Amino acid sequence: MIDTFIAHFGEILPFILIGFGAQIIDGALGMAYGVISSTLLLAMGVPPSRASASVHAAETFTTGVSAISHILHRNVDWGLFARLVIPGVIGGVAGAYLLSNIDGTIIKPFVQFYLAAIGIYLIWRGFHFPPHSKSPKWVAPLGLVGGFMDASGGGGWGPVVTSNLLIQGSSPRHTIGTVNSVEFILTLSISLTFLFHLGWESFTTYTIGLLIGGVVAAPFGAMLARHVAPKVLFVAVGIILTLTSAFGIAKYLGYIG
Repeated sequence: MIDTFIAHFGEILPFILIGFGAQIIDGALGMAYGVISSTLLLAMGVPPSRASASVHAAETFTTGVSAISHILHRNVDWGLFARLVIPGVIGGVAGAYLLSNIDGTIIKPFVQFYLAAIGIYLIWRGFHFPPHSKSPKWVAPLGLVGGFMDASGGGGWGPVVTSNLLIQGSSPRHTIGTVNSVEFILTLSISLTFLFHLGWESFTTYTIGLLIGGVVAAPFGAMLARHVAPKVLFVAVGIILTLTSAFGIAKYLGYIG
């Protein structure tokens, strides 16, 4: 197995770098691993369903570790968890089913536009502070939409759900801990759905590379979070997502060969 990995290291390396870079940012922000990974995979020509399947398979491991950590540090609001988990899973399974049963060339431009919109939103979010803490009202619909967009777009649960809960006034500490913990169940459900519809062949080079890169980068992302202001990272991620998605859209429309 090791010999096979060494022989194909050149093929896996780009995906390791994508996973590493995405996890560095995700570790500092608490979001954006899936969105960044999906954006870059799509820009490299990976079909949307396989990109999303690979991202969620890798995230199953990284979010599992994150969930355990947040639970041990008592960062999880179990009431909010219960309100998010079922709608999130329903939306995620529906999004994975849709993406597995339609032509990837049809969904790809819509995915790119969605990711570009998320990028623009993150730029805006970087210049706005969250309001004072209060109990959020719109939770279940947010979980449903966040789960669906996460599966169909290959990422977006963190940016969509976390940011919208913060805008509603939810406590940052418990919002991040709860959303990350729910994400483990969400990504597991989405990965199983892709496995059922696409088979094991959907989890190949992309998955291995993203997983290795994400695991290696995890501690560095946490270190980065201590030294760089979240506002700066929000804007940086937004710019990266917007530019890479715009590149994919331009390529699809034929403006770039």
